[in-house]
Amino acid sequence: MADAPPPGPFVPPADPRIRIWRYMDFTKFVSLLENQGLFFARSTHLDDPFEGSYSRANERLRPIVYEKIEVSAEVLAQMFKSQSDFGRWNRQWVMVNSWHMNEGESAAMWKLYAKTDEAVCIQSTYERLRRCLDDTVYISVVQYIDYEVDWMPEGNVFYPFLHKRKSFEHERELRAIIWQLPVKDEQIDRGAVPNDAGVWKQVELGELIEAVYVAPAAPSWFRSLVQGVSVRYGLGREVVQSALDREPFY
Repeated sequence: MADAPPPGPFVPPADPRIRIWRYMDFTKFVSLLENQGLFFARSTHLDDPFEGSYSRANERLRPIVYEKIEVSAEVLAQMFKSQSDFGRWNRQWVMVNSWHMNEGESAAMWKLYAKTDEAVCIQSTYERLRRCLDDTVYISVVQYIDYEVDWMPEGNVFYPFLHKRKSFEHERELRAIIWQLPVKDEQIDRGAVPNDAGVWKQVELGELIEAVYVAPAAPSWFRSLVQGVSVRYGLGREVVQSALDREPFY
């Protein structure tokens, strides 16, 4: 039997019902409710400076991978330079909304993305997220590779945004992506500069969100506040106190 072809750039989770989590501070939660949607941050505004880049292995292995292309070394070098220049510019126009895949809460994610006890997490599933977003939004599991030795697939502009270094493997990221190139006079405007940090995408939050959690050590008044704000914005979900700091049994 022949080997199966490699997957395209967008890889869904093996289980479409897997739970996904988005950890945030209270102000971002209120902003989500106020805008009735999800915020997609430009990749240039994310913390990882490697966002949208290829691995060093690609730089080293390209002459071998493309050796059968019947063009001169000069033409091949120019092709790689054009690809590199476009990749740097393109980062501005790729916008990302990230989720953590896990069947349960993650203590590490609370600590990473919720800097205080007054923090919130919304929980959904992959299939809910897919159902709530239209076809202009791409969704995929992020692949983690060693950027020094592993070849990253090429031939699609999304590959660099669907791979991250192994040092981020703990994030178990599910990534939703919007790609909006600027257009002027029916042509891509290479001189355009974005004037915002990202875009909001409206979704039906009542359909998307299965549960709302407050941080493990959050005071009771904070849980009541989150519940009240949720009701005010029409989000009919009970707010649950995280069980991670529950009193142990001996």
